[in-house]
Amino acid sequence: MNTSHDRYDAIVVGVGGMGSATTYHLAERGLDVLGLERYDIPHTKGSSHGVTRIIRRAYYEHPSYVPLIERAYDLWDDLAEKTGRDLIQRTGSIDAGPADNPVFAGSKRSCEEHDIPYEELTGAEVNERFPGYELPEEYRAVYQEDGGFVIPEQAIIGHTVLAQANGAEVRAREQVHDWNETNDGGVRVRTDQGVYVADRLVLAAGAWNHKLADALEGLAVPERQALAWFQPEAPSNFQPGNHPVWNLSVPEGRFYGFPVHDVPGFKLGKYHHRDEQVDPDDFQREPDRADEALLRDVTEKYFPQAAGPTMRLSTCLFTNSPDEHFILDTLPEHPQVAVGAGFSGHGFKFASAIGETLADLAMDGESDHQIDMFGLDRFE
Repeated sequence: MNTSHDRYDAIVVGVGGMGSATTYHLAERGLDVLGLERYDIPHTKGSSHGVTRIIRRAYYEHPSYVPLIERAYDLWDDLAEKTGRDLIQRTGSIDAGPADNPVFAGSKRSCEEHDIPYEELTGAEVNERFPGYELPEEYRAVYQEDGGFVIPEQAIIGHTVLAQANGAEVRAREQVHDWNETNDGGVRVRTDQGVYVADRLVLAAGAWNHKLADALEGLAVPERQALAWFQPEAPSNFQPGNHPVWNLSVPEGRFYGFPVHDVPGFKLGKYHHRDEQVDPDDFQREPDRADEALLRDVTEKYFPQAAGPTMRLSTCLFTNSPDEHFILDTLPEHPQVAVGAGFSGHGFKFASAIGETLADLAMDGESDHQIDMFGLDRFE
């Protein structure tokens, strides 16, 4: 049994995208931190893998996200500089759909409210400028040049390495069973290998968060997600310099995609892929033909030059809040416990700034970042 330490300033449960960033920010501020991860660092069991993850300044989900994404860009660049790792590629971003659709209209609104430079294009103009696309000509799109993708595995490694360099202790392959409050207002965390005590606790366990906090039951719901990589028949049209990352609202649903990077194939996914709420410890991890067919059909229709042979299929987990906005708060009955949850399939791009925010909440119970809309009290 591990009993290597009397008491930590903070324990972080989950060392994925959010947890690794939180562990780093706490350690960088001089705190004595323990990070606990039940799988490898990084791993492919949760929500923080997949080779590429979209980052974009144009934010159709709500304009209130823009200040946080601006901070995330700065922190990603800082992490890249400190680690020497290639973390972001800027390809530009396209948010497209019918003129009255929230993907286009919301993206345009966020750019205008926050003075973000953008271009408004028709579907025909997108197709002409970026030949890999074949959108309906009457569609409208916001093109924003700073969009691109974060490389998630490198981001997690970078945050973890810097956390360790700042004195953090990180343990992988150690599963947290439960935690309770100590008599002096701290926390005691029990794992399959030991018991640890700290002044503060951060729950950043992704799809497993609701199993560690009753307050998140029904508010952070895991969902099975699938992704596909298809080999383009016109590869040059799907290279990062020629193919912006994209969000697309079409009659078949809301989809997102990427140029080819690192592994063979043009990558895409569908938000709420097959609407499968799951237990993260017991669900169909292996993709099947229905997953592949759903994504191939859309590729053939809107990106036909990318619809070559299947290169790769993968699953991951979304964790959805009821309104699909983040949960960043302390637990009402346990103010020494901060939670980051419910990222609803659009959180990873913010991980660098969310780590900073969760570190604020753990240390001070509040943050200078604009997170009022992410409080647990909105569900009351």
